[in-house]
Amino acid sequence: MNKRILILMVLAVIVVGGLLVFFGINKGGARINPADRLSVRSLLNQAHQLEAKGSLFEAKVLYQKLVNDFPESPDVAVWQKKAEDMNIQLLFSPAITPKSISYQIKPGDTLNKIAGEHKTTVELIMKSNNISDSLIVPGRKIKIWNAPFSILVDKSQNILLLKSDEEVIKTYVVSTGKNNCTPVGILKITNKLLNPTWFKAGAVVPSGSAQNVLGTRWMGFDLAGYGIHGTTEPQELGKQVTQGCVRLSNPDVEELYSIVPIGTEVTIVD
Repeated sequence: MNKRILILMVLAVIVVGGLLVFFGINKGGARINPADRLSVRSLLNQAHQLEAKGSLFEAKVLYQKLVNDFPESPDVAVWQKKAEDMNIQLLFSPAITPKSISYQIKPGDTLNKIAGEHKTTVELIMKSNNISDSLIVPGRKIKIWNAPFSILVDKSQNILLLKSDEEVIKTYVVSTGKNNCTPVGILKITNKLLNPTWFKAGAVVPSGSAQNVLGTRWMGFDLAGYGIHGTTEPQELGKQVTQGCVRLSNPDVEELYSIVPIGTEVTIVD
């Protein structure tokens, strides 16, 4: 009798274990609810269909819903990346979104004037409207991004978050200061330079030089000597290796430079 009970107990354990495997356990060890799995599959199918027909904003909303509703899923990083990729595609496209407006160019307008009035950048206006030179025609309607951007730098993770109204637009991998020397606090971008010259102790290193650690762009803070810039050492990204500045890859810093205007708030945390 005892032997039969033991056999039944072993069989019960095997069945329960099989059910757990069948319904799935995520990488964090939490069981994935079967109903949730169906919801995820349905949302993914909808997102794929919307993306296929070019409805990027609607698809992005669904990927963000997946991230928010199922944060324990092993696929959450994939969904976040999809949402961020679509954010950038939308940002640089003529598509009007809730954070942008349609603006009709007036006589006397210039790109610099329009950018200043709307606290955006000339580069972003040009990219999002496929404008190839600074000459603009009165009467034309163009897309203007009119929501403020902000930046959050997390030194412990070596990431930079580009945000707008608290929504994460894109996550960038960065390098920060060695020995934790990047200052923390709330700063502002006060100057921007294309192809900056590096003035180091005892030398002036021109832009384009392999020795110029600033890379292709500079965005200086209201704290002398500190800012966001590119790099000649992309293999060091993700590490604490700088003299205190925040480094991005050159393609990433060029993208960020085109998006954020002077006056953008930068919060740096440990």
